[in-house]
Formats: sequence, C-alpha cells, structure tokens
Amino acid sequence: MIYVIALLLALTFIVVGIVKWKIHPFFVLLLAAIAYGFITGMGIDQIIASVNDGFGSIMGKIGLIIFFGVAIGTILEKSGGAMVIASRMIKLIGEKSIHLAMMLTGYLLSIPVFADSAFIIMNSLNKALSDKAKVSFAGTTAAMALGLTATHVMVPPTPGPIAAAGILNADLGSVILWGLIISSLSLVSCYFFAIRVAAKVQVPIVMATSKDALHQPKLRLSLLCIVIPIVLIVVKSIFDYPELALTDLAMYPVIAFLGSPVIALLIGVALALLLPEKLDEKVYSATGWLGDAVRIAAPIILITGAGGIFGSMLQNSGIADVITQNFSGMSIGLFFPFLLAACLKTTQGSSTVALITTASIVAPMMPALGLEESFMRTMTVLAIGAGSTVVSHANDSFFWVLTQLTGMDVKQGNQVQTLGTLVLGSTAITLIYIVSKVMV
Repeated sequence: MIYVIALLLALTFIVVGIVKWKIHPFFVLLLAAIAYGFITGMGIDQIIASVNDGFGSIMGKIGLIIFFGVAIGTILEKSGGAMVIASRMIKLIGEKSIHLAMMLTGYLLSIPVFADSAFIIMNSLNKALSDKAKVSFAGTTAAMALGLTATHVMVPPTPGPIAAAGILNADLGSVILWGLIISSLSLVSCYFFAIRVAAKVQVPIVMATSKDALHQPKLRLSLLCIVIPIVLIVVKSIFDYPELALTDLAMYPVIAFLGSPVIALLIGVALALLLPEKLDEKVYSATGWLGDAVRIAAPIILITGAGGIFGSMLQNSGIADVITQNFSGMSIGLFFPFLLAACLKTTQGSSTVALITTASIVAPMMPALGLEESFMRTMTVLAIGAGSTVVSHANDSFFWVLTQLTGMDVKQGNQVQTLGTLVLGSTAITLIYIVSKVMV
C-alpha cells in the first residue's frame, strides 16, 4: 500500500502546489517525484539516478521537437501567416457556414499555434463575421474554441501530445494520423453543441477599432510549414509498418532521415522563415521571434523534463510490479489514463500539465493495463489527450482568455466552454474506445 499512498500524496501535492500555492509546475513535479522516492524507501543513489536519467532521457527524445514546434507556431503567428490561413478558410467555407468555418479554422491553426494565441488571433475575425452574419456570437465562439482545443490536446506538433507520445514511447506518426482522425470526428458532436446549445447564450458583440493590417505572406507558404513536417513524419511511420515491408527499399534511408520528427520539424522551421517580409534581427535574434519561441518553449520543456523525472522515479520504485499484481485482472484499460488526465485537468487547469503528468504515471503501468502494444500506446496518448480537455473552467488560463476577449461572464463561460469541453472529451474517449476494439 505504501506505493499507492505515496502516489496519492504526490498527486495531492501537485494539485495543491499548482492551484493553491501557485508554485511553478516544474518545481512541483520535481519535488513530488523526490518526495515519492523517499516515501517508498528508495536509496539516495537511486533517487539521484532517477532524476538525472528521467530528465536526460526525455529531453533527448523530445526537447528539440517541442522547441521546433513552438518556433513554427511563433513565426506563423507573428508573420501574419496564421491570419492568412484563417481568412482563406473563412472564404472557402463561406460566411453562411460561419460555425463550421470557425471550427475548422481553429482546428487547423491550433496544430502549430498555441490555442490561447490562436484564439486571440481569430477573435476579431470571429466577432466581425458573427456580427455581419447576424448569428450568435456565443455559438461561433464555442465552435472556434472547441476546434482549437481538439488539435491542441490530440495532434502533434502541439507540445502536450508530443510530450505524452515521447514519455509513452508511442510512434509520433501514428499519433498524428489517429489524432487527426479522432479529433476531427469528435468535433461532429461539438458542432451540434455549438449551434444548438451554446448559440442560445446571449453575448453582445462589441466591435473594437480596426488596426493596421499585418503583412500577409502567401497562403501556400503559410500552409507548407504546417503540412510538410506532418506529411514527412506520417510517411516515415507508414514505411515503418512491419506488415508493409518497405524498410528494404532504396529510398527508405532518405525517408527515415527526413521523416524523423526532429528533422521534419526543423524543415518546418526553415519553411516558416520564408514567411516574414524581411528576414532580419526582428526574426532571428535573441530578442526577436525565435527568442520569443525559446521563452515560450522553455517552461514547457522543463515541465516535460520534470514529468520524465516523475515517471522514472515511479518506474525505479517498483510500482509497476505492484500494479501488475493487483490490477492486471481489471478491464479498465484506456479509461484509467482518461480519468486520471480528466481529474488533473479539472483540478489544476492546464491541459499540458495534465498530459505530461498522466503520461508519466501511466508509463510504467502499461503492461498491467494491457496497453503495451504499439497501437494501444497511440490510443493511450489520445485517451490522455481526451481526458485533458475535461473540463475547462475558472482555473484554466484559456477559460479566462475566452471570457475576457468575448465579454462573457463566468456563468456564460461555463455554459459555452466548460460544457463544450465535456462534450469534446466524452465524445473523443468513446471514439477511442470503439477504434481500439475494432483495430485490436
């Protein structure tokens, strides 16, 4: 029981430390991991080794990947490329289908750009189009926010899913492919929620004064820095399927190199650098856009590293054997990581922290949960992503970005965002469970 008690104490400390004491998640996770080691009777040498190996191992896998993903999103946002994509999506789908247009635009933008930033970019456009089309502003906001959230938690190169995939040793190409499928299908219920439920919430539209237009790069260049890395990673993943026997082809070494996540995302950064009007210090200096990307990525990388330490500590303590002995007969499977992520999301607010912490805890338990097979590792990442949407409320920064920019009060925010994320997460885990039963 000492392992279970220590884990519950560590989780309690993580939630209280982040929510009540406002301690940075990196230090909370690090201290929780060390305390867990001492409570379970691990030796000092073993605790130190778990800290060093856990941090170093996970950074070697995904540290650069997270940074490159953030860099692409930062350049896309600051160059005006994100607005170009948003405007073209609206034009293609049509203003008459404003809910669908905002949902799909948010869905695409949140793959490279953080959901909070993408919402800020799109809010004025959403407001203007909702006013012009005379449709409910709350309904279009719900559609946009849920589109942003779906890819934010389930589709790399967003940092949370990348970190979870790395911690669980899941194939990144498979996570991208199935993440796109599950997240897009999950939005069907969210669309009806937006037009039937959220649209009934009355939120007045207050138009702001217009600002000077940003530089507008070409649409094809704006899309390339998103699409090319994803295509390269997915193609490599397809080539790596043992059933297809493609690894003996002469072109495989080239595919393996270009499709490795680090190289694919580095190519994405290079393509993103074609977007600025002029490539100068404003872009590449320590105080420029790339410097901003470093500052944005640093805390995420550190939190991910702390999650790696926590996972390493759990693994080295022997908790996996305890779980295997006591829970191997239970058929909870994918619902355990989903519910754990949902608890962490609801209690501390951050989807990224919920993703990383849950993945770290679940990693040594995969065999006991029956999730150690390659495809199930992918489904586990997505189950954690689905759980990390449930639910967004007053302790979530994105909740306040949404309510403050739209003029919603807390009650309206709960009706639109909190209930909407419950619909998204519940739909996603249902689809994940069905797919896992059909495919395995």
